[in-house]
This record gives sequence, C-alpha cells and structure tokens, in this order.
Amino acid sequence: MNKYLFFLMLVCFGFVNAQTQNGFKAERFVEGNDTLHYQILYPEHFSKQKQYPVVLFLHGAGERGNDNTSQLIHGSTLFLADSIQTKYPAIVIFPQCPKNDYWANAVIDRSSFPLNITFKNGGEPTKALSLVMKLIDKTVQESYVKKDQVYVMGLSMGGMGTFEIIYRKPNMFAAAIAICGGAAPETASVYAKTLPIWIFHGAEDNVVNPQYSLQMVSAILKDGGHPQYTLYEHANHNSWDATFAQPKLLSWLFSKHKITSKATK
Repeated sequence: MNKYLFFLMLVCFGFVNAQTQNGFKAERFVEGNDTLHYQILYPEHFSKQKQYPVVLFLHGAGERGNDNTSQLIHGSTLFLADSIQTKYPAIVIFPQCPKNDYWANAVIDRSSFPLNITFKNGGEPTKALSLVMKLIDKTVQESYVKKDQVYVMGLSMGGMGTFEIIYRKPNMFAAAIAICGGAAPETASVYAKTLPIWIFHGAEDNVVNPQYSLQMVSAILKDGGHPQYTLYEHANHNSWDATFAQPKLLSWLFSKHKITSKATK
C-alpha cells in the first residue's frame, strides 16, 4: 500500500474515532427537501425497554453551519461527565442551524453593539426552528422517552430560540433554560403560569443586551409566572460559562415534570 495513502487512512481513522469517543452521534433529520443536522447523545447502557428524559439544546449564532460538529462547542461537555451520566441519564439533542438561518424569528441590526434586535410576535417560524420542532415531535413519540420530562435550553441565538419554541409549543416542555437570549414580551403569556424557566444573563453583555432577558422576566411575572433569574454582575456575553458551572443547574432542570400528558401539542 502507498505509504501516503496509509498515513491518510490512519489520520481519518483517528478523526472518526475522536468524533465517536465523545459519546455523541451525528444524525440527519430529513423533511421533504430540507435537512437538519444534529448530534445525539444516548445514556450509557441505553435500552429501548427503559424510558429517559430528553434535553434539546440550541446553540448560538457562531456555531451555525453544516459540519454537524460546531454546535457541540458550548454545552456538550456538561452532559458527558460520568457523574452526570450516572445521576441524570438522558437523551441529549444538539441540532445545528444553517449559516443563513436563525432559531428565532427576529430582525437583527448588526451595525452597532449591543445588537439591536426586533423580535417578531407570531408569524411562521424559521425553517431551522420548524425542523427542530418536527424533530422533537418525532422524538417524543418513541416509547423510550419520558413524555413528562422533555426539556429545552439554549444560549444567545439559542436562548432566543428557547423562548420561541416554548411559545410555539407550550405543552411540550417540562422546563426551560434561556441563557443571554430574549423574545417578544407578549409571547410570555402563553407559558408564564405553567412552564418553569430559569433565565441567565451577564450584566456586562455587549452583544445581546441584558435588558432583553429582563423584559422577559418582567413579562412572565406580569402574566402570573414565577421565573428564576440569575444576572451575573461581571459576565459578558459568555455568561454560559458561569451558567454551566452552576452546581444546581441540572438538578433543577431534571427535577421538573409536566403535570399534563399533552406533550406533543
């Protein structure tokens, strides 16, 4: 065999092995002519005869693309620790938004910072979010999914997507975590009284203004909800680092169960 070809084979094998060792598996969800790339993590010793919670994680704008890898940059290691896998065995899904799309239905002016963002109230979801909703619909139909323990969390663009998907599917999720995101305050009335949510932001965020999260906290309170809110005094846009270090983050999330069984609406 050609030595150069043999070397390439070793490199490729090493790359693939590295990709599979982290526990996540690359998949595609196809709907008509549209494709959503995603990575999925199954619990250790996964069995279709058992049932598991599902966590949907929405990444930020910087991880958009079609490599089906970049979306794992922030947040994926949170679920890979042996202690977490043992204590909170769950199916974790990281979809990837294409470069030219967005999780939230928003108009963004990038001419200055923090960004000037106008969130739309209603209308059709973006193609990327529409595919995510169809993927989660399909997932919860599986017999091995705990319908009362389906969660969503996201950061930055994914924090905005978190607010939007719980607005569009208020009966799907048992709890939500939105990090440095935002949404149209009027949408909060749909889920304020029924969906536990923990909202995080950095007070020094110079990309997504922390006022967007504050507006959502205020709107949820106004609509009769009781959001949990954490504002990091000295954190900038990467407030997800402090959030992932929260010792009670996952215990809070997995402690939430839906009262109703209407999980697919």
